[in-house]
Amino acid sequence: MTYLTVDAVKEPLNQFEKFDADTQLALLWYGYLDLKDQLQPNPDSKVEGLGQTLYNQVVVLSKDDQLQAQRDIANRADTDISKGYGALSPSSKLEFWLLLAQGMESGEIINVPNDYSLPENTEGFVNQIKELDFEQRINFTRNAVTKMGLQKTNLG
Repeated sequence: MTYLTVDAVKEPLNQFEKFDADTQLALLWYGYLDLKDQLQPNPDSKVEGLGQTLYNQVVVLSKDDQLQAQRDIANRADTDISKGYGALSPSSKLEFWLLLAQGMESGEIINVPNDYSLPENTEGFVNQIKELDFEQRINFTRNAVTKMGLQKTNLG
């Protein structure tokens, strides 16, 4: 499956990549909350795939380690989970984040603290995302999560 980075999502992607890992994680969570009722198949149905396999590795961790695993993926850290994530297809990466969001809703995965507020510098970004239609928002999310994780490179 191929996908394109359409012009409407290029600038938000550039902005997203400049945010720290915790801000990126919170933005993905809030984005999921905005879109979950429109997702097909229904986000309550579990998919068995490679994203599920990686999710199963994260869900058994302590809450602190779950958060660290997500930060490591966002920061492209040299860890086993980040490497495993980096090897996933774009669709499996999107599936993994969907499963994380569902786990956050069910309490299996550490959630954004109730008293958390997005930094002020995200306001323009959030407004840009809200102007995108559903397909553009999915495209944005797929592109954002595809760049995360430690990617294999062919050196030498």
